[in-house]
Amino acid sequence: MKPRLLELLYEPAVRAALAEDLGRAGDLTTDAIVGPETAAAAVIVARRGGRIAGLEVARSAFTLVDPRLRWSPLVEDGTDAAQGAVLAEITGPARGLLTAERVALNFLGHLSGIATTTARMVDAVRDYRAHIVCTRKTTPGLRALEKYAVRMGGGHNHRFGLDDAVLIKDNHIAIAGGVREAVERARGFVGHMVTIEVEVESLEQLEEVMALGVDAVLLDNMSSDVLRRAVEIVAGRAVTEASGGITPETAAEIASTGVDLLSVGWLTHSAPSLDVSLDIELR
Repeated sequence: MKPRLLELLYEPAVRAALAEDLGRAGDLTTDAIVGPETAAAAVIVARRGGRIAGLEVARSAFTLVDPRLRWSPLVEDGTDAAQGAVLAEITGPARGLLTAERVALNFLGHLSGIATTTARMVDAVRDYRAHIVCTRKTTPGLRALEKYAVRMGGGHNHRFGLDDAVLIKDNHIAIAGGVREAVERARGFVGHMVTIEVEVESLEQLEEVMALGVDAVLLDNMSSDVLRRAVEIVAGRAVTEASGGITPETAAEIASTGVDLLSVGWLTHSAPSLDVSLDIELR
């Protein structure tokens, strides 16, 4: 079952993007050239093939500018579109079409790029049990959207924010004075429903962490050989998550070590945008 993206989660971001684009005086070019009664029809086209995500977000940009615009999607989020495929049709006042165009395409291209990149990563590990997960390395204000796009690409989400779970990293350990002290402080602070994960950088540190009964371990920047040994040490007692420098070229080898998760930050911070365009014709 596909996840639902509630309008409440994305409408404020779309509204802010439109306000940024319109500035203090509105769309000077369109208002000067296009009459208020001019009607038009347009299609959104994928100039490059990929996994689609963000159609409803694009629709929101158009209908916020002019509620009279009619949006008809021809594909669904989470589906693959070939180069040249028509993704949606829009009809109505031409001014609204032109004014909302860039914001709508920015969101659709960005989210579809994340979904496409994620799908490539998922395909790279299809022969193994490991899941591809994203991180908190997201564009400020767009986390819910970008993590949705990861799911549309077949990936999974790590925590959405600092309030999701406990992830004890090297700096926490340094300030606490050691792994045991950090874990004990966390366990005494949070409720029984909160997962505790610890980042480890060596097999020796992993041995110490496993003696503390944590829920998950983040295996940071380890070679494939070390990861295999780490999975043996954990022996199913905790979720194992590999992190650091994972690419589509290295993903399969890392997944072959038996880890449960491959944590990939660049899914959200560096995925190239999918090229989409709006082609308009007068009516």
